[in-house]
Amino acid sequence: MEKKKEIKNKKGKSLFSRIVAWVHLWPSIVAGIIVVFVSLTGTIIVYGDEIMNYTAGDAKYVEVPQNAKRVTHQQLMKNIHDFNPALKVSEFVIFKDLKRSIRVRAFNPEVKKLAYVYVNPYSGKVIKVDETIYFFFVMAHLHSALLAGKVGGWIVAISTIVFVISTLTGLILWWPKKWNKTTRQASFTIKWKARFKRFNYDLHNVYGFYSLIVCFILGMTGLIIFFHPMMELTIKSTGGSVEHMDDILPKMDSTRTSKDMIPFAFEILQKEFPDKPSVSIWNFDQQKMGAFVFTSGTAGLKSRENADISVFDRYSGKKIEIDKKYLRHETTENIVWQLHMGQWWGQLGKLSTFLAGIIATSLPITGFLIWWGRRNKKGKKSTEVKNIHRNRKEVHHDKNI
Repeated sequence: MEKKKEIKNKKGKSLFSRIVAWVHLWPSIVAGIIVVFVSLTGTIIVYGDEIMNYTAGDAKYVEVPQNAKRVTHQQLMKNIHDFNPALKVSEFVIFKDLKRSIRVRAFNPEVKKLAYVYVNPYSGKVIKVDETIYFFFVMAHLHSALLAGKVGGWIVAISTIVFVISTLTGLILWWPKKWNKTTRQASFTIKWKARFKRFNYDLHNVYGFYSLIVCFILGMTGLIIFFHPMMELTIKSTGGSVEHMDDILPKMDSTRTSKDMIPFAFEILQKEFPDKPSVSIWNFDQQKMGAFVFTSGTAGLKSRENADISVFDRYSGKKIEIDKKYLRHETTENIVWQLHMGQWWGQLGKLSTFLAGIIATSLPITGFLIWWGRRNKKGKKSTEVKNIHRNRKEVHHDKNI
């Protein structure tokens, strides 16, 4: 009995409970501001694709001429260069819909801005340069490194570790000691008409539980993306190769005539990916590789939903069979990004990630208010005790007189 008493504090809490409570509270107090900032910027990014799709406006569509022929890659690059010589093209997204314009991702190093360039797929004319993506580019860098380079990246990573641990300790603290009607109601529902302290506690406790799984996934995928050994371990666990697919692709042969990338991409989209809305191809290393790498699916900022990868010889047009371990590398990396960006299960995944992001932003705030309220309560109690002792001393002194 004496041993049992030793591991209990005055409120009857076990040593384990006190350790869990300490780990949940104090690291979160220290990292709280960073967690709020990272969660908020991440939440803003979730619907970035939809916002950019809206800001593109009419530039997304063109009139299809009779006997329409797709513009060549060379002509497309020339037109973009003539429009703005500073633009460096990194990616093309070609849509199956004949009325859709080609979406080009480009970076302007002179002003250090990222933009989407919408180009007529038949005439090659630049329709619009939309810099909305630059806002999300900045948000992404604030989210991942506070715009503070490697130091900022480590600050975010350490804060994310604290956040992931707090989801686990939070579950332990949330778990009712007894499962009955009263505890179930307190654990799963919010008293909307309660006083602020109780209402704030419910927001932290109940919403924290409902968002726990998504928040844990967001935190873990963020750590996998930051720590390269974790990404490599994740890729290996799925049977993927640590080496990138580009390392084994054939090299450019200047003695042979290459197929034109843009018309060929549209042809492949129709034949190889009949159920996919678009295909994307990176413009990097086009002067080095002897193959075209096409990624189909719904293209997002950093990932693609329902993605499939196909590689074709740029000279013969024949499909190149790639070892599955290299494809698993690409697939695993994409899935990690999908989970982190909320690009899974369509709008359900986006909404779940968005709501979890809002809750994650609020958790350090509601948690701090809970701690502050209890701190003040303890302060009031200690003041009351001191006043009682002081009054007793004064009464005793008066009696002696």
